[in-house]
Amino acid sequence: MTTSIIISICLLLILAYIFDITSSKTKIPSVILLLIVGWAVKQATNALEITVPNLTSILPVLGTVGLILIVMEGSLELELNKSKFPFIGKTALVAILPMLLFSFGLAFVFQYFGNISFKVGLANAIPLAVISSAIAIPSSQNLISKNKEFITYESSLSDIFGVILFNFITLNDNIGAASIGEFIVELFIILVITFVATLGLAFLLSKIKHPVKFIPIILSIVLIYSVSKVYHLPGLIFILLFGLFLGNLDELKSNKFIQKLQPNLLNKEVHKFKELTTEIAFLVRALFFLLFGYLIETHELLNTETIVWAVGICAAIFALRYISLKIFKLKIKPLLFIAPRGLITILLFLSIPENQVTDLVNNSLVIQVIILSALIMMFGLMTNKETIDNDLES
Repeated sequence: MTTSIIISICLLLILAYIFDITSSKTKIPSVILLLIVGWAVKQATNALEITVPNLTSILPVLGTVGLILIVMEGSLELELNKSKFPFIGKTALVAILPMLLFSFGLAFVFQYFGNISFKVGLANAIPLAVISSAIAIPSSQNLISKNKEFITYESSLSDIFGVILFNFITLNDNIGAASIGEFIVELFIILVITFVATLGLAFLLSKIKHPVKFIPIILSIVLIYSVSKVYHLPGLIFILLFGLFLGNLDELKSNKFIQKLQPNLLNKEVHKFKELTTEIAFLVRALFFLLFGYLIETHELLNTETIVWAVGICAAIFALRYISLKIFKLKIKPLLFIAPRGLITILLFLSIPENQVTDLVNNSLVIQVIILSALIMMFGLMTNKETIDNDLES
């Protein structure tokens, strides 16, 4: 039995790798294929009457680790200098303004149709408003560099803002001056932690001579994020800033403290660290979406009661995105289509406190919105005529 499980997992992960390397040719996001394979495995185990233990509790663990690694992977690739600040500012506005408008608008709709408070409606709307970096970033790998950079910044910032807003709404019974003051204190604390931890981990990365050096760093990052989550601190800010720091050492070489870290040698270690992070992120992401596909129940996917809601929500997502891209004078194609919901939506949905759950937002609705948004992204990528090859030529 154990051998069969090992063989099955290895075959599934090799298949996930094949999906990943062929996605540039097929234009089909690997996440779609992973969900289909996971669902097919579930049907096969049911047909063959194979007993599989309940794996539901593993999903949030894989999702959390995957989110950390994917944001880390994306931030390590981003170039940060003064010339980029206007671009980053515009990207941040595109990430946060539509999310806020969508969340508040959908919360009003939930309040009206679900006979619930606006606060509860908002807690249930936010998970559906956040772009999933776990799907968007890997799917943008074959876009031209400018679009890829935009998607990486936008989806990472969407994750961070979404988690911060979700925690603020769900953890505070009353929204007022006191809760806002507490939030500002929490933000200051995480920035201090980020500063200390970033310099400390960078120092360790440059000084550790032991053959095993990157795994302890990654474990420390996951530990800091997890502890910050316990105290309701926005830990994704730490992940993003740490990745940006390591990925932009060349911009900081003139700093006396950075010179003590021997930036030329540290850059080589960062390159190796980035490669390892990318490979582990692929592994965790593949396992997450295979497991999520496995846990999808067919009746939830085909639920006719929620499909109208799912279509309406997706229509609102992309209509609002079209307007925001137009306002900020950004290219519509293919950016319009790359706004998938996924890993972060699932994590936030599972984190909604029991006293704030509503029947309007259930497993069926979340699954259908994720699938529909991923299919729309697939269509957008298939019809996209820009390629990375053209970008390299230019």
